Amino acid sequence: MNFKIDCLSKEELQKLAKILGEKPYRGNQLFKWIYQKGVLDFSLMTDISKTFREKLNQSYSFTKLKIEHIATSKLDGSKKILFRLEDNNFIESVLMFDDDRITACISTQIGCRMGCKFCNTAKVGFIRNLTVGEIIRQIIELNNILTETGNKLTNIVFMGMGEPLDNLDNLEKSLEIILAEDGLNFSHRKVTISTAGLLDKLEKLTNKDFKVNIAISLNAPDNKKRNSIMPVNKKFDINDIVNTIKKLPIPKRKRITLEYVMIKNFNDSTKDALKLVKLFKGLPVKVNLIIYNKTKESDLDSPDLNSALNFQKTLINNGIATFIRKSFGADIEAACGQLYASYIDKTL
Repeated sequence: MNFKIDCLSKEELQKLAKILGEKPYRGNQLFKWIYQKGVLDFSLMTDISKTFREKLNQSYSFTKLKIEHIATSKLDGSKKILFRLEDNNFIESVLMFDDDRITACISTQIGCRMGCKFCNTAKVGFIRNLTVGEIIRQIIELNNILTETGNKLTNIVFMGMGEPLDNLDNLEKSLEIILAEDGLNFSHRKVTISTAGLLDKLEKLTNKDFKVNIAISLNAPDNKKRNSIMPVNKKFDINDIVNTIKKLPIPKRKRITLEYVMIKNFNDSTKDALKLVKLFKGLPVKVNLIIYNKTKESDLDSPDLNSALNFQKTLINNGIATFIRKSFGADIEAACGQLYASYIDKTL
């Protein structure tokens, strides 16, 4: 049986080396070759003995993603990459260019089970979790694309297809690899996990000492409205979110981001903004306002810019740091809530 070696953590690679009759430090060497150098061929791992490489080659292989298509936005230069997986499923990742930042938007699942009304991925439904290798390989492949122009990734956001915390085990292992100096070597300040609000799993993640940025997809100022667009609210409602933020071990000078997709005549009024003030004033939060990205599959509408500016002003005037987030790649369906890897088209 052939196992994917790039789904293993450093500790697991150390154990593997020992099982195969090698010293545990050989696992550290494998870790560097696979994740730091991105090598997908055991024969190129020159500081590992030929005997060990032959043993690995007999039972282990590497995750491979095939780039099926790259779409480039005429508006902002962002790129949406369609990957074919080895089982012929598809996922999408996005490259976003913003001044001196180059951000990768990474997927964690094929489809999603959260059912958020404003998100195209929800219409796909849940197909399966991505493996560690499939998560990490997205980052490596995107960096390879950038290398051709002399650039490299500066930031990673887990805001692509799927709910990251619904694939918690593989997410945690991926974070270990992403943050390791001899792995992908990203600073925890440059990595953001976005969740629809799986608060029990969020607490597990933060207790693991991963000091990454956390974003909670809020999108409504009260439970009635949030219930209507986010089924997860029936399990973890807005009061639960407030109470969780109060007890999370948030480092000094860090804040939880509340993502708020603004939908016309639904959650974009001054009254809605004041409800948020009442809930979150004084807590270590900041708000990212996201103008809803309308798609042909949805009957929801985008608010005008003035509504967003007034909403922002209300929150800022009440002491809550609030930003209107740039939308990247709307013309290629690469913006927030638009990823679906053509699965919707295939079902029409």
